[in-house]
Amino acid sequence: MTTSLSQLQALMNGKEDEHLEFKEAKNQFDFDDLLKYCAALANERGGKFILGISDKKPRKVVGSNAFSSLERTKASLYERLHLRIEAEDVRHPDGRVVIFHIPSRPLGMPIQYKGTYWMRAGDTLAPMSPDQLKKIFDETVIDFSAEICHGASIDELDPSGIKLFRDMWVRKSGNNALLTLSDEQLLSDAELIVDGSLTYAALILFGTHQALGKYMAQAEVIFEYRSGEASIPAQQRKEYRQGFFLFEKSLLETINLRNEVQQFQDGLFIWDIPTFGEAVVREAILNAVSHRDYRLPGSIFVYQFPRVMKIVSPGGLPLGITEENIFFRQIPRNRRIAEAFSKCGLVERSGQGINRMFEESIKDGKPKPDFSGTDDYQVSVTLRGEIQDLKFLRFLEQIGKERLSTFTTQHYLVLDLIHREKSIPDELRFCLPSLLDNGVIERVGKGRGVRYLLSRRFYGFLGKKGDYTRTRGLDRETNKELILKHIRDNQKDGSQLKELFHVLPSLSHNQIQTLLRELKAEEKIYNLGRTKAAKWYPDPGHRKD
Repeated sequence: MTTSLSQLQALMNGKEDEHLEFKEAKNQFDFDDLLKYCAALANERGGKFILGISDKKPRKVVGSNAFSSLERTKASLYERLHLRIEAEDVRHPDGRVVIFHIPSRPLGMPIQYKGTYWMRAGDTLAPMSPDQLKKIFDETVIDFSAEICHGASIDELDPSGIKLFRDMWVRKSGNNALLTLSDEQLLSDAELIVDGSLTYAALILFGTHQALGKYMAQAEVIFEYRSGEASIPAQQRKEYRQGFFLFEKSLLETINLRNEVQQFQDGLFIWDIPTFGEAVVREAILNAVSHRDYRLPGSIFVYQFPRVMKIVSPGGLPLGITEENIFFRQIPRNRRIAEAFSKCGLVERSGQGINRMFEESIKDGKPKPDFSGTDDYQVSVTLRGEIQDLKFLRFLEQIGKERLSTFTTQHYLVLDLIHREKSIPDELRFCLPSLLDNGVIERVGKGRGVRYLLSRRFYGFLGKKGDYTRTRGLDRETNKELILKHIRDNQKDGSQLKELFHVLPSLSHNQIQTLLRELKAEEKIYNLGRTKAAKWYPDPGHRKD
């Protein structure tokens, strides 16, 4: 692939968009950033990434020394992105130009790098939105629930289930005209009947016991209760082989029979929280029904224990979804079922059930839903009912009344991660400014060493202001004094950098090195040697030349 000078000039005269990106990169260009741009352009159906040209019009060739070995660069790109990207040098009179020719991603498969699917956002890059990812994944997904069940008729659907669906749809939409439609027209408007034929979705939602036994025996939910997680016989077992709208209420009532209410006291007030929140349980079951693979013979199982519940459904996660990204990237395997749930208000809109499960769990002070039991053959979600942190729960409840009314599930996730001192993924970092502005969290440090913690107010709420000081860390001068004291105490043998990590374990590598440079500039310490093996000594006057 060779680009002539005239073709290069035509590119320079063109508009920079999602298929064309210019960077000067006179001396070098970060390989990590190159990977992100290549992934983003591939996700936009391909394009060109050009180094050595100014990105503002009128563009000029400035030359680039980046990536001198293009063959090695191409090999590294393929190793990380699994995408064959061509690259070439164009020898322009004003300098070297490097052009990367990025092909389109495969149909239905967005390209990710370090767990993020990148896209162009103006002059920068950003993670792809759930809606954009959904469109890509939809390109190849076959909706089994939308297929016709040949031989089945509307007479094999239970009218009581259809009535419940109709009433819920009217309540959600406010469209009373739905009350005048025949059952067949109602289901046709919901795309559950197509050209007079029943879809599998209609059977799964409204089918009688006999109809499911005849056409789809696997479309059932089995409930089991055990008093312990050890492998013992179930104290109760119920099999629901009928349309979802016919058994959903009964299943939730069965779960609530042993759904213990936990109490905790805050001053004079006593708070009641059920072990399993109904919203979380309902969403988990709705997700199992709309996501399971109905082509497989197994049933959906709901296992209840005193403080744990597991919902297991046949079929692994849909293409492109993993345990790590399941919150951010969702797509129903059976869209026709998910759309019916959306019409009648069982879910806010397709794909939002996971969000609500996470948010409600955090707001109840419980662990987030756990998908670690998921593999290629089943999706397993574990709900744990123990309240983890009562004070954090009360803090969220109070802040929620004051400020979080407009915050989203993502904001609750960020608060939970900060509370547990976990890192914030790129997809959630957009929440940080609003939490900072509202005084719910605080920022400590700068650059790569920056970290976040719950505000001073939270620790005051707990009555643990001393923990706030410890968590936030000592001030800069105190940290320097601690480093200097350690170096003085060990002046005979010298102090290596790795020792100082134990002195100030809350600081990053860069933060400690910055403090060392400041102490050295103040002529309080000096070093012998280089890199990690270097040793630090007090008082430069002791140096032996």
